[in-house]
Amino acid sequence: MTALIQGYATVLDNVPLARATYCLRLREPQLAAAIKPGQFVMLALGGTTDPLLARPFALFDTVLDEHELPSGIDIGYQVVGKLTTIMASLRAGDALRFWGPLGNTFPDLDGIDHVGLVAGGIGQTPFLAYTRQLLGQRAYGSSKFPRRMAQRVSLYYGVRSADLLAGVKEFEQAGAQVHVATDDGSAGFHGFVTELVERQEKPQHLIGCGPEPMMKALAVLAARWQVPCLLSLESPMACGLGICFSCVTRVKTTDGWDYRRVCVDGPIFDAASLAWE
Repeated sequence: MTALIQGYATVLDNVPLARATYCLRLREPQLAAAIKPGQFVMLALGGTTDPLLARPFALFDTVLDEHELPSGIDIGYQVVGKLTTIMASLRAGDALRFWGPLGNTFPDLDGIDHVGLVAGGIGQTPFLAYTRQLLGQRAYGSSKFPRRMAQRVSLYYGVRSADLLAGVKEFEQAGAQVHVATDDGSAGFHGFVTELVERQEKPQHLIGCGPEPMMKALAVLAARWQVPCLLSLESPMACGLGICFSCVTRVKTTDGWDYRRVCVDGPIFDAASLAWE
């Protein structure tokens, strides 16, 4: 288990990606050297109790310095509440309190031809670093040398409308084949992203992140296709350390179901193990 790192991280940049969607760059070399794709960090404002609680944010990618060493992390976020509204006003030199890296990681998928990453809403943010890892462009955490694990990575990305598409250029530059769906038909496929996936070539492995109805639909499709499927859950959290039990999800057990904490047992779960309500 990776040791917990905590403190204050300095804001380097905070740039718009789409409507009400930003990429926040934080300088924190120790965290950047430890965090892996799929993991997250808790962020909070310093010197205030309003808002009281921290919030979880997935790793978008790490930042390398002029010597190709990890120096910071990028966080993708959408303005939806008080903390993210304040975060949108942060500028270079400001600081945020953090602790991490937290949660489990996306798996190594050596020898896979085609991996399908399925994102809804802001659910694309955990996938940029993983795309680069799968395609052998970047090593993360204790790994020092990248290795190519997959021949192809497809991102299937669904949002309500075209002005909410965030990070498409970054995914294309990383080598992903990007397929877009919008609810209103303003870009790409007109309909749900899971409908778009169903019309494409079946990948050997599916990994999803997004709203619960989307992930339920993806789990059903994966079961029908008989392909492995992992889901990165977007659960509200207060501590990220497994203490408060505010982020539980239901998983199947031999005698029915039980609760698991998303922050320490996840956020990544086998889709077939989840007991949907």
